[in-house]
Amino acid sequence: MASLDHVDLELLAALSEDPRATVVALAERLRLSRNTVQARMARLDKAGVFRSFERSISTSALGFPLEAFLAIGVRQVDLPRITDALASVPEVVQVHGLSGQTDLLALVACRDARHLFDVDARILGIEGVERTETSLVMSEAVPYRVSGLMQLARREP
Repeated sequence: MASLDHVDLELLAALSEDPRATVVALAERLRLSRNTVQARMARLDKAGVFRSFERSISTSALGFPLEAFLAIGVRQVDLPRITDALASVPEVVQVHGLSGQTDLLALVACRDARHLFDVDARILGIEGVERTETSLVMSEAVPYRVSGLMQLARREP
């Protein structure tokens, strides 16, 4: 990944503060030309700096208020096929590969406890999945954020 210069970091900070900002608004705020902002955004996108352009939508608003993390143990040889299978489960919101006792950590969203039980059973039914351990999400104590990291990056040479 390309290193980020001061202008890139300022652009990312502005986007973090106002994700809906237009290129014109960003250009005005940063005192850059629209073409410069557009070119930098394209370069940052190509470099993989942006994780997603999908809006973050509340699972609860969609009718799936119960969230849980499933710690999943798998046969390592089956890992690529298992991750593909998990991607096809609509209730699976996100999956991370981990080191240690747990191989995969999946965030799932469900309507209720029965639905969670059914989702867990479907995941356990994937060939190569050896075990799951479910932890209910009680609250989001610290939401996903990178603003602190951007402040650190802007301070370092």
